[in-house]
Amino acid sequence: VQLVESGGGLVQAGGSLKLSCAASRRIFNINHMGWYRQAPGKQRELVATLTSGGGSANYADSVKGRFTISRDNAQNTMYLQMNSLKPEDTAVYYCNVRGLNAYNGDEYDYWGQGTQVTVSS
Repeated sequence: VQLVESGGGLVQAGGSLKLSCAASRRIFNINHMGWYRQAPGKQRELVATLTSGGGSANYADSVKGRFTISRDNAQNTMYLQMNSLKPEDTAVYYCNVRGLNAYNGDEYDYWGQGTQVTVSS
């Protein structure tokens, strides 16, 4: 399975971007799906997660009220709508999907290649 992110770019503070994470095929037995980010010189941090059923989302305190995570099962795609962007949101954003292989019970852990988000002041 490949995860391909898109939607990053350069935006002014206060602006919006919508990131997409498209899976190459449908993924089953998902335990965790979410968005992470890594700024230069910093550790990767969790931004938002969504339950496999899509009914419950959790956000880092720094993005609550500004970011929204969602999914489109028919399109095998996860999204991150980012509003009121701040310079401190500048980072490479990664999507992640983890779960258990239905056939052998092995864990899988898929990551996208990352998409750069740069917010200018």
